[in-house]
Amino acid sequence: MKQYGAEFFGTFWLVLGGCGSAVLAAAFPNVGIGLLGVSLAFGLTVLTMAYAIGHISGCHLNPAVSVGLWAGGRFPANKLLPYIVAQVLGGIVAGGILYIIASGKAGFDVSAGFASNGYGAHSPGGYSLLAALVTEVVMTMMFLLIILGATDKRAPQGFAPVAIGLCLTLIHLISIPVTNTSVNPARSTGVAVFVGDWAIAQLWLFWIAPIIGALLGAAIYRFLGGKDL
Repeated sequence: MKQYGAEFFGTFWLVLGGCGSAVLAAAFPNVGIGLLGVSLAFGLTVLTMAYAIGHISGCHLNPAVSVGLWAGGRFPANKLLPYIVAQVLGGIVAGGILYIIASGKAGFDVSAGFASNGYGAHSPGGYSLLAALVTEVVMTMMFLLIILGATDKRAPQGFAPVAIGLCLTLIHLISIPVTNTSVNPARSTGVAVFVGDWAIAQLWLFWIAPIIGALLGAAIYRFLGGKDL
């Protein structure tokens, strides 16, 4: 239960920190943090939590990461569902806290997006379903490749959180304009449930694509890394 609790609070921090920066601070008048700031915020949530709870739960914070680690031979199948449930619940609770905070400002409109992921008319840059699918698959594939490599027992010890946090930052720098960047079904679900409507209708992509990408990343690293993982 301590592991599941760690995943709950870790994912809570990821969604509150990352999506909170997008909703509250990205376009704040005159001193908004912009896309660079939001990208850093997501990376910093993973970096800080990796050091805080990595020794407790492994700090997955992401159903796709849990699936990828299982496929990569690093995570037992019997913990997969409880981890995913804890992550999704943590994301939804963070979305609720963020909704309470954001709705305290006059003129707040949750239907405007609330940091939800989307494609087509709901992509920040108007990118198509195919573009969104390819983006999410490839970005998650690379994320898992880097996670598995950085946490390999042959890699330099103690630096994995830095590599993983910076990787997530880079992923956001690339893909926010395309999908608002998911690579994490729990992150997508955590805010989509409060937007409803189109965000729920498009949520399927942000479950399927990251999981496909995670499986690909795990397969590639098993090939590159060999048997001694």
